[in-house]
Amino acid sequence: MKNSTAPLAEKMRPKNLEDFIGQGHITGENSLIRKVLEKDTLFSMILWGPPGCGKTSLAKIVAYKTSSVFFEFSAVLSGVKQIREVIDKAEKNLNQDGKRSVLFVDEIHRFNKAQQDAFLPHVENGLITLIGATTQNPSFEIISPLLSRCSVITLNPLSPDSLKNILKKALSNSIIGFGEKNIKFQDKALDYIADIAEGDARFALNTLEAVALNYVEENKEITLKKIEEILVKKSFLYDKSGEEHYNLISAFHKSLRGSDPDAALYWLIRMLKSGEDPLYIGRRMVRFASEDIGNADPNALHISLAAVEAYRFLGSPEGELALAQAAIYLGSAPKSAGIYAAFNSAAATVKKNGSLPVPMHIRNAPTKLMKNLGYGKNYKYPHNFKNAHVEETYLPDQLKDNIFYFPTARGYEKIIKDRLDKWREFKKKRD
Repeated sequence: MKNSTAPLAEKMRPKNLEDFIGQGHITGENSLIRKVLEKDTLFSMILWGPPGCGKTSLAKIVAYKTSSVFFEFSAVLSGVKQIREVIDKAEKNLNQDGKRSVLFVDEIHRFNKAQQDAFLPHVENGLITLIGATTQNPSFEIISPLLSRCSVITLNPLSPDSLKNILKKALSNSIIGFGEKNIKFQDKALDYIADIAEGDARFALNTLEAVALNYVEENKEITLKKIEEILVKKSFLYDKSGEEHYNLISAFHKSLRGSDPDAALYWLIRMLKSGEDPLYIGRRMVRFASEDIGNADPNALHISLAAVEAYRFLGSPEGELALAQAAIYLGSAPKSAGIYAAFNSAAATVKKNGSLPVPMHIRNAPTKLMKNLGYGKNYKYPHNFKNAHVEETYLPDQLKDNIFYFPTARGYEKIIKDRLDKWREFKKKRD
């Protein structure tokens, strides 16, 4: 192991729970994983967590510390053929040696439905114990029948303190680390590596190794300043098609709705820096302008559309400022869900009542026959009346008393509310 050409991150992979740093909620005293190892009671599980948090290491510890044969493959490189080969070997292990088989599948979310289906009968009858690792939310990526047969264990990003401890162990370990080379890093330099790793031990160890092998000079300490000169900050954790995509856009939308423009701006920038499509963000703001602001501030829709058009015209990074302007405006605007509620209410009424006929007096009558049939008869032209308003029924008779839109008393919608209240009150008296 000492002369292995494997990367430092692989060499430093923990072999037991005592060396497994930073996931105390699942490996601590009386935890489920610890009980599994103590009592040798394996079960199928999905390990869900961000890159470099210890999913593969934990799977190997579980397999090595129980009486099991361990098979490992990546969903990126393997398919149904490889699954069948493992199943054949698992049957042989069980029938000839009485040994259980653990199948570890890295990036299991990359298997399609048919490939995941191939596991089902063998997990169900206990021929294999499946341990899948995924960075994606299992609810979205793992088929329900397989998910119901596995326990989902959530791993968290490693804290900066945990990462720093891992880095220190790598520097001090004389067998698999840099202990014999007496490589020195300033404490603040290790803090910096731990910070930019954003919870990813693999990234932190790879970074430490790259710096140690290429920049260390004899009897000289790697300083914070040197590290900052060498390294470029890691890209923000983000997957535009995965859970974090939905988490960030949800945080952005809820910050706007909660009238917190500062938080909205923060989440906007998080998404932009992570590579989200700026026009997707713009489309969400256009939707928000109608859904959560509506007529409380009709300008919100115009400003959102203008921001999208400005971004199309300018591109990044200049156009991002227009998106920020719109986000701050939307976050600061008075809020109303009146349009959204009215739309849903009207849609539900249409669904419930079907295609009710248009009242005769508001039908179009372009032909003589239609006029003779009463189309448009007794229609009252509003502009012929005071204030261009006339009391008339425009809904089908079965729905004539229905009200869908209830404006709030916030922003411009208060003006609309006062106007409609007067009209509706006058209509009640007339009826």
